[in-house]
Amino acid sequence: MSKLLSILVAALFATVSASSFAADAPKKEEKKVEKKEEKKEAKAEKKEEKKEAKAEKKEEKKEAKK
Repeated sequence: MSKLLSILVAALFATVSASSFAADAPKKEEKKVEKKEEKKEAKAEKKEEKKEAKAEKKEEKKEAKK
């Protein structure tokens, strides 16, 4: 009876450990994806700011010519 109990406890421990290791991997991948998305958004914002700055300079040049 004690052998059966020890086998069950060992199986339970192994199952819980394996499931916890399996659950950790997707979380890391999600963080990587989020970081990549944040970088893409930051790059897009910088491009928009540059375009706006160029447009403002063009407008200033047009006004200076008048």
